[in-house]
Amino acid sequence: GRERERGVASIQLVILMPVLFTLLFVGMQAAIIYHGRTVAIAAAQEGARAAAAQDGTTVSGQKAAAAFVVAAGGQDVLQGVHVAARRTAAAATVTVSARILSVVPGWTPRVTQSASAPTERLTR
Repeated sequence: GRERERGVASIQLVILMPVLFTLLFVGMQAAIIYHGRTVAIAAAQEGARAAAAQDGTTVSGQKAAAAFVVAAGGQDVLQGVHVAARRTAAAATVTVSARILSVVPGWTPRVTQSASAPTERLTR
Protein backbone atom coordinates (compact mmCIF):
# COMPACT_ATOMS: atom_id res chain seq x y z
CA GLY A 1 0.00 0.00 0.00
CA ARG A 2 2.80 2.44 0.76
CA GLU A 3 4.45 1.99 -2.62
CA ARG A 4 1.41 3.56 -4.33
CA GLU A 5 1.62 6.63 -2.06
CA ARG A 6 5.21 7.38 -2.98
CA GLY A 7 5.62 11.04 -4.04
CA VAL A 8 2.20 12.12 -2.76
CA ALA A 9 3.78 14.60 -0.34
CA SER A 10 5.61 16.32 -3.21
CA ILE A 11 2.43 16.62 -5.23
CA GLN A 12 0.54 18.00 -2.23
CA LEU A 13 3.31 20.53 -1.66
CA VAL A 14 3.24 21.65 -5.29
CA ILE A 15 -0.52 22.18 -5.08
CA LEU A 16 -0.74 23.72 -1.61
CA MET A 17 2.27 26.09 -1.62
CA PRO A 18 0.86 28.50 -4.25
CA VAL A 19 -2.42 28.59 -2.32
CA LEU A 20 -0.61 29.33 0.94
CA PHE A 21 1.55 32.03 -0.66
CA THR A 22 -1.54 33.63 -2.23
CA LEU A 23 -3.26 33.74 1.15
CA LEU A 24 -0.13 35.20 2.72
CA PHE A 25 0.17 37.97 0.13
CA VAL A 26 -3.56 38.78 0.20
CA GLY A 27 -3.39 39.15 3.98
CA MET A 28 -0.28 41.31 3.76
CA GLN A 29 -1.85 43.52 1.06
CA ALA A 30 -5.02 43.93 3.13
CA ALA A 31 -2.95 45.04 6.12
CA ILE A 32 -0.99 47.55 3.99
CA ILE A 33 -4.22 49.00 2.57
CA TYR A 34 -5.77 49.25 6.04
CA HIS A 35 -2.68 51.01 7.40
CA GLY A 36 -2.56 53.41 4.44
CA ARG A 37 -6.23 54.31 4.85
CA THR A 38 -5.74 54.85 8.58
CA VAL A 39 -2.78 57.18 8.02
CA ALA A 40 -4.68 59.09 5.32
CA ILE A 41 -7.77 59.67 7.50
CA ALA A 42 -5.63 60.66 10.48
CA ALA A 43 -3.73 63.15 8.31
CA ALA A 44 -7.01 64.57 6.98
CA GLN A 45 -8.32 64.96 10.54
CA GLU A 46 -5.12 66.69 11.64
CA GLY A 47 -5.31 69.04 8.66
CA ALA A 48 -9.00 69.78 9.29
CA ARG A 49 -8.25 70.69 12.93
CA ALA A 50 -5.47 73.06 11.86
CA ALA A 51 -7.58 74.67 9.13
CA ALA A 52 -10.62 75.02 11.43
CA ALA A 53 -8.70 76.83 14.17
CA GLN A 54 -9.69 80.43 14.76
CA ASP A 55 -6.56 81.71 13.04
CA GLY A 56 -6.26 78.69 10.71
CA THR A 57 -6.11 78.79 6.92
CA THR A 58 -6.35 76.27 4.12
CA VAL A 59 -2.56 76.43 3.79
CA SER A 60 -2.06 75.61 7.48
CA GLY A 61 -4.44 72.67 7.06
CA GLN A 62 -2.53 71.38 4.04
CA LYS A 63 0.81 71.74 5.83
CA ALA A 64 -0.46 69.97 8.95
CA ALA A 65 -1.81 67.05 6.92
CA ALA A 66 1.40 66.74 4.88
CA ALA A 67 3.52 66.93 8.05
CA PHE A 68 1.43 64.15 9.63
CA VAL A 69 2.02 61.87 6.64
CA VAL A 70 5.77 62.51 6.83
CA ALA A 71 5.78 61.78 10.57
CA ALA A 72 3.81 58.57 10.00
CA GLY A 73 6.35 57.17 7.54
CA GLY A 74 6.16 59.36 4.45
CA GLN A 75 6.87 57.57 1.17
CA ASP A 76 7.11 54.22 2.96
CA VAL A 77 3.39 54.40 3.78
CA LEU A 78 1.76 56.71 1.21
CA GLN A 79 3.22 57.75 -2.13
CA GLY A 80 2.30 60.73 -4.28
CA VAL A 81 0.35 62.43 -1.51
CA HIS A 82 -2.00 65.21 -2.59
CA VAL A 83 -3.69 67.36 0.06
CA ALA A 84 -6.62 69.64 -0.75
CA ALA A 85 -8.23 71.96 1.79
CA ARG A 86 -11.34 74.12 1.80
CA ARG A 87 -12.46 76.50 4.54
CA THR A 88 -15.77 78.31 4.81
CA ALA A 89 -17.30 80.35 7.60
CA ALA A 90 -18.92 77.19 8.99
CA ALA A 91 -16.44 74.36 8.40
CA ALA A 92 -13.01 73.33 7.17
CA THR A 93 -12.54 70.23 5.03
CA VAL A 94 -9.25 68.52 4.17
CA THR A 95 -8.93 65.69 1.65
CA VAL A 96 -5.84 63.46 1.43
CA SER A 97 -5.28 61.34 -1.70
CA ALA A 98 -2.34 59.01 -2.27
CA ARG A 99 -1.14 55.71 -3.68
CA ILE A 100 -0.67 52.79 -1.32
CA LEU A 101 2.25 50.39 -1.56
CA SER A 102 1.46 47.10 -3.26
CA VAL A 103 2.88 43.60 -3.08
CA VAL A 104 1.09 42.79 -6.35
CA PRO A 105 3.19 43.84 -9.37
CA GLY A 106 1.46 46.32 -11.67
CA TRP A 107 -1.33 47.21 -9.24
CA THR A 108 -1.22 50.49 -7.33
CA PRO A 109 -4.24 50.96 -5.08
CA ARG A 110 -5.29 54.53 -4.29
CA VAL A 111 -6.84 55.96 -1.16
CA THR A 112 -8.84 59.17 -0.69
CA GLN A 113 -9.95 60.22 2.78
CA SER A 114 -11.67 63.43 3.90
CA ALA A 115 -12.30 65.03 7.27
CA SER A 116 -14.27 68.11 8.28
CA ALA A 117 -14.31 70.21 11.42
CA PRO A 118 -16.44 73.21 12.42
CA THR A 119 -14.61 76.52 12.05
CA GLU A 120 -13.72 78.12 15.36
CA ARG A 121 -15.02 81.67 15.77
CA LEU A 122 -15.87 84.09 18.53
CA THR A 123 -19.55 84.77 19.06
CA ARG A 124 -21.41 86.99 21.44
